[in-house]
Amino acid sequence: MSAWKALSGELDPDVRTFVERLRLVIDRSGLGVVAVVERTGHDRADWDAFLHARRPVPRSAVVALSDITGADLGPLTAAWEHADRAWKRLLRERAVAVAGPTPDPGPPPGPARDGVRDGRRDPEGVPDPRPGPQDAPPADRTLRIRKVVPPAPAHGPTMAPAPDPAPAADPAPAPAPDPGPAPDPAPGSVPRKPRRATPLLYAAGIAGAALVVTAAVLLADLGGPGGSAAPTAAPTPSATTVAPEPAPSLPDGVRCTGADCGGQDPERMGCGGPLATTVASTRIGPAFVEVRYSGVCAAAWARITGAAAGDEVSVQHGTAVQVANVPEGGDTDAYTAMIPVASGAAARACAMLAGGEDGCTGE
Repeated sequence: MSAWKALSGELDPDVRTFVERLRLVIDRSGLGVVAVVERTGHDRADWDAFLHARRPVPRSAVVALSDITGADLGPLTAAWEHADRAWKRLLRERAVAVAGPTPDPGPPPGPARDGVRDGRRDPEGVPDPRPGPQDAPPADRTLRIRKVVPPAPAHGPTMAPAPDPAPAADPAPAPAPDPGPAPDPAPGSVPRKPRRATPLLYAAGIAGAALVVTAAVLLADLGGPGGSAAPTAAPTPSATTVAPEPAPSLPDGVRCTGADCGGQDPERMGCGGPLATTVASTRIGPAFVEVRYSGVCAAAWARITGAAAGDEVSVQHGTAVQVANVPEGGDTDAYTAMIPVASGAAARACAMLAGGEDGCTGE
């Protein structure tokens, strides 16, 4: 019996139960940790972390330990699922603790009242002179501005003001400069006659504004201030107007590919038959074990033939594992569900016979 280091008293009960079950399986097998490391394909540092509850255990390590020790995979898998959920819950809690709560930005600043703004009184009780939303002039004030006409002189005959050529509320796009109001005549002097050229000045201003607008349009057509006067070539159609190429369709009868095939039956999904090939195989006692791979479905599965009731076959890739058992009733073969893989060489098929014999492809 190995002398295991005591587990921390702060462990989750599910994690503690699972790690103690792993230790018990190794003790009963008589292999020791070194033999487990050599036969499961995981490093010594990994198994030290697994058996001392410092790191979550991948499902592939559980399946491999069951294969080399002959332990029942069902109870091991059930305990692993409870421990895995506990580990994920602990990792989420640690992430929240590191991020910390979001700081409260506090109430928004309010308007100043009686010289007080945001809880502080300005010197001498004077409100903050900085403009705020409450100090903005109403939107319609600018519509009330009108041109101020100078009053008639106090002496001499009354002179009518010059007519306003256009409403102030609707100015021209680029009005000519305002010559300004005429100076008041000196007392006792003869008033001047109204300037008859004022409408001509406004007409000239409007014509100038039209010339400016026309020049701007021409510059825009020529590509800006440095543009050439040569005729503009027809614009190249935008790439966004080109319809995207449709995704390649699957062959008739194929219903999944890649990640969509994970956990699916290869025959029902149309991945078997002529679309599948055997990429690895081995013989374990009277049984023949294969890794079947479909390039169209980008998935692999394991198949066992010549087996007996109770024999187990599995396919593995990383932490992805699918297991199947040969049923009662005279059938001598079985196959697992699929796991998504980029190539068939990445997957491994294993079998554990009811008589105690076991093995995997690639050994």
